Amino acid sequence: MVGMNVLWIFAHPEQRSLGGALRDEGLRALREAGHDHRLSDLYAMRWNPVVDGADFRHDEDERLIVGAASHRAYDAGTLSEDIRAEQEKIAWADALIVQFPLWWYGMPAILKGWFDRVFVKGLAYGVRGPDGRTLRYGDGKLAGKRAMVVLTAGAPEATMGPRGVNGGIDDLLFPLQHGTFWYSGMSVLPPYVVYGADRVPAEAYEAHAAALRKRLAALPAEEPIPFRRQNGGDYDERLVLRPDLLPGRTGLSVHYAHPHDEATQEALTDTPAAQEAPATPPDTPAARHSPAAQEAPATPAARGA
Repeated sequence: MVGMNVLWIFAHPEQRSLGGALRDEGLRALREAGHDHRLSDLYAMRWNPVVDGADFRHDEDERLIVGAASHRAYDAGTLSEDIRAEQEKIAWADALIVQFPLWWYGMPAILKGWFDRVFVKGLAYGVRGPDGRTLRYGDGKLAGKRAMVVLTAGAPEATMGPRGVNGGIDDLLFPLQHGTFWYSGMSVLPPYVVYGADRVPAEAYEAHAAALRKRLAALPAEEPIPFRRQNGGDYDERLVLRPDLLPGRTGLSVHYAHPHDEATQEALTDTPAAQEAPATPPDTPAARHSPAAQEAPATPAARGA
């Protein structure tokens, strides 16, 4: 097997956290598998998460239109040095591992700012093909790369399942996995999630570490999440899912390409529980690749260790 170049993006303020330990396990596993890696430790780097005109050498006397300014600076090679350094890492990488704790049902602000500043127009969006069509949702400059989330969440697994009070983990990660990774062209692997992360006993740590090592061993060949391609024929000219695909169904789950869509929908509507079916299929990407939930009282999912 040919080794991969892997960029690991880490967004946690505490090196001694569970997340920090899992990061070290993951990087060691990559090395042992013959992969090369680079690390962007955003807190250690004191990464600036704020977009402003200085990113683009923008004339302060002129109105700042971020998309246009970033596109011009990207094409001219005049983005700020810290942004260009991260983009060079992305260009080098075959795969991105993005690791963070779940804070208030999303990523820490420093990581959101990394995407805001680094994924500029011309690189991650606003890319057009030879025929003039916009390349996104499965196409684009980042096509051919793989991306995977490594997540620690404070809530027990059941509360983040298809009927859990916190919402399904695949729905919570949809803006990142579908709206960022897939949008920019990357193939998205199912996330690795540790639930109950602030209550993991020492004796349970090795099981989590082993599960992460197993996932990373499959990094080059694991089947990605089957999101529908924008230009693959499933959407009409308005970029709305064709009416013959999963008719009557709405929500985020319709953007996963199910085998034999019409047959799947017919089977669903013929079941007694069809009216109560969850928006996300029970066999979700996260459910298939997560360790068992820790037994602990339910607490808000706002914090991950």
